[in-house]
Amino acid sequence: MYEAGFIGCGNIGSVLAGVAAKSVGGSHIMTADHNEYKVERLRRDYGTVPANDQEVAAQCRYIFLGVKPQVMRNTVGEIRETLGKRGGNDRYVMVTMAAGLKMKWLSDQLGGCPVIRIMPNTPAAVGSGVIPYCVNEEVTEQEESAFLSMMRPAGMVERVEEAKMDMACAVTGCGPAFVCMFLEAMIDGAVRCGLPRKQAKLFALQTIEGTAKLALDMERDPAELRADVCSPAGSSIEGIAVLEERAVRSAVMEAIRAAYCRTLELGQSALD
Repeated sequence: MYEAGFIGCGNIGSVLAGVAAKSVGGSHIMTADHNEYKVERLRRDYGTVPANDQEVAAQCRYIFLGVKPQVMRNTVGEIRETLGKRGGNDRYVMVTMAAGLKMKWLSDQLGGCPVIRIMPNTPAAVGSGVIPYCVNEEVTEQEESAFLSMMRPAGMVERVEEAKMDMACAVTGCGPAFVCMFLEAMIDGAVRCGLPRKQAKLFALQTIEGTAKLALDMERDPAELRADVCSPAGSSIEGIAVLEERAVRSAVMEAIRAAYCRTLELGQSALD
């Protein structure tokens, strides 16, 4: 019996397979994907065991479904019979990372089973990620604890109500893309002023990382930290004035809201 198996090893599935391998060892992890290169890369990097969907369904305790919501119904249908053959003492836990897909839907598709729903992000690859998660009533305390231990190398693993999962997805799952866009703009702005691109990138990266760490460690509101930087009639407040004039704050808020609404749509697509 393998500790975990991954059906679908795209960007985030591969990241979590690597996280699990760091925690329990690659030889205890199965990976399956239609793209053989992705599976082979995980075997080479982490020592995971290449497999197919049916082997994962038959032999793994935690089964991570790393497929898009639009194809989840087909994927579950293909492994339903295999899962049904597992005896009462051969427990498994389904782990879904499909945006917008409720735990009840997945459990109902399989006749009732333990389900953990997660929404990880790509920084988990370097141990600085966030994994919001929730569990259904079938998951035991021991199973939840084992899951948390397995995912701990990813970074922060935080339980939330399922009603808040789609909101969390808009921040954690989509947030890295928004941060990267802001980072690109900072770099290009510095280059425009005359700073060499290599230094502009280094300075911008370290500034974003340091500011996030400062906010986390000091547990202060970002507005307070911003005020600390903005001295009267100084350079920072002039830049802030431009960002406010261009409605950057509003744009970011709307981006989060748009991501949230799209997550709800994707979840509904799995049911149609």
